[in-house]
Amino acid sequence: MEQRVSLVTLGVADLARSRSFYEALGWKTGASPADDVVFFQAGGMIVALWGRQQLAEDTAVEDSGGWGGITLAHNERSPAEVDAVIEEARAAGATIAREPAATFWGGYSAVFLDPDGHAWEIAHNPHWTLGADGSVTL
Repeated sequence: MEQRVSLVTLGVADLARSRSFYEALGWKTGASPADDVVFFQAGGMIVALWGRQQLAEDTAVEDSGGWGGITLAHNERSPAEVDAVIEEARAAGATIAREPAATFWGGYSAVFLDPDGHAWEIAHNPHWTLGADGSVTL
């Protein structure tokens, strides 16, 4: 197996609400309003939104409704860009779980929750290289 992730699918309670939220962040999709899954190109991978019940059934897991132990991350080139993304998320209706601040590891980050409670860390890590296409290199 090659060392990469191709797709992350978020199980959502209300597909239209979640789609509107991500579109309010500026994300683009080719999905029609009637589609039961929404795909977004996210750099070199894809983020999908799909009904939580359908995703649990398809993945053969029991949905306990709690946090799944995963946090998604989006890296930016500067602390100011982290601040800007958090304000975009706030305007789109996100819950800001952790306001932007310096971190113990020498970076700067914040966390927002999407309408279904999926956690997104928005971070500037001065120890990583962020390419023009958004790719991250250790």
